[in-house]
Amino acid sequence: MNNMKIEGIGNRALLLAAALVLGSISANASAQTPSNSGYVVDQRGAVAKSPFNLCWRTGYWSPAMATEECDPDLVPKKPAPPAAAPRAAPAPAPQAKPPAPAPRIAPVTQKITLSADALFDFDKSVVRPDGKAKLDDLIGKIKGVNVETIIAIGHADRFGSDAYNLKLSQRRADAVKAYMVSKGIAANRIHTEGKGEKEPVTKPGACKGKKSPKVIACLQPDRRVVIEVIGTRAK
Repeated sequence: MNNMKIEGIGNRALLLAAALVLGSISANASAQTPSNSGYVVDQRGAVAKSPFNLCWRTGYWSPAMATEECDPDLVPKKPAPPAAAPRAAPAPAPQAKPPAPAPRIAPVTQKITLSADALFDFDKSVVRPDGKAKLDDLIGKIKGVNVETIIAIGHADRFGSDAYNLKLSQRRADAVKAYMVSKGIAANRIHTEGKGEKEPVTKPGACKGKKSPKVIACLQPDRRVVIEVIGTRAK
């Protein structure tokens, strides 16, 4: 009988001790679970986890209490920031204006035929005063021209020998050159040539007969000096 009483007392003591231990654990767990959290935390304030690294949820846990650490799939995702608007391409740098084209250079070719009788006395090679006036007129016309070449070609009629007429036509072309040089035209720009009677402009048989005033007058077109000016003039 005494043994039974002692055993009953021992059992009650064990139950009382177990209740005290459970109460202490419950109080400790409650102290480590903030009222605003759905997870159990340890004494350091960190979320308590199982050996499988799963968070311990409290009895009042709800999806609204989910955290990234414990339940990342339940945490609402933040909307992705709007894509930046594409940057407008910078405006192309203004290009320098191309240089103005050089002024157009117009070629100048002037050809004039002067009668030898207008320049010289018959069978002479000295420029007459009225012949100088005609040359002055030509020189005035080519002012402002960048002269490259002036060609003076003398011609003679059929009277006289070929050799004589060749020399006469050359002397007349040289006389024209000398006068133009005296007016300021560079000598190296003027070329002379004597053709003699080789290039008549009268038609064959047009001035028949021996030397006479009539025949001499008929052959007048053959006695000539052709002057050609070649150069350029800026427009």
